[in-house]
Amino acid sequence: MKKFLLDLSVKSVEQIHQRYVLIKLTDEKPLPKMLPGQFVEVRVDGSPATFLRRPISINYVDEAQNELWLLVATVGEGTRKMASLKAGDVMNCVLPLGNGFTPAKNGEKVLLIGGGVGVAPLLYMGAQMQQSGLEPTFLLGARTAGDLLMLEEFKRYGRVYVTTEDGSAGEKGFVTHHSLLQQETFDRISCCGPTPMMKAVARLAREKGIACEVSLENLMACGVGACLCCVEKTTEGNLCVCKDGPVFNIEQLLWQI
Repeated sequence: MKKFLLDLSVKSVEQIHQRYVLIKLTDEKPLPKMLPGQFVEVRVDGSPATFLRRPISINYVDEAQNELWLLVATVGEGTRKMASLKAGDVMNCVLPLGNGFTPAKNGEKVLLIGGGVGVAPLLYMGAQMQQSGLEPTFLLGARTAGDLLMLEEFKRYGRVYVTTEDGSAGEKGFVTHHSLLQQETFDRISCCGPTPMMKAVARLAREKGIACEVSLENLMACGVGACLCCVEKTTEGNLCVCKDGPVFNIEQLLWQI
């Protein structure tokens, strides 16, 4: 897909959690076509210690409002600077980058599993599935009820199941422990979240014979495969997550699961 370097206008910045903000961006022209699972590289202005762009998953694209949504975890100086932006500010973005999730086929039953900020790309995928006449099933995990993100948005597009480590919402435990996985069968799993969680999901998928894709969150600086800092060992050799991923079939990865 063609890549664009755009100065996008900040429409709003919403503090949805003490550690997360939802940034909505727009442009005078129609936004480029983007796919679920792709990401953008954001230039962080006004932060002297932030030399490199920050990779942020595409959370949602509202074509009617010409909006791009970015769910940002404020974990360092760069992302905190992004969270401090106000409506009317400009955010310079390179987009869309990487390869997204495999589109769901007619009649295919897909389970979308996310944890933490890893839920971000699954919202847009669920929306695209609904638009194609399919009902996605979301399985979202967090430490506590207060850490669950954007639940009402997810409920607009499909069935939502939840796990929390402390049992304060949904079923207690990790996503791989949810009773849904024993009660229903799925054709494919698409997953994004912390690496230990994704490896556990990959192990479960392999045991059950379910096709599974995961979106890796390796450190990415350039976004175009030039700096080589995001390299992942695969069955095809060393591949750049930013260019050849971030979405990979688990059978490509040399994970010890």
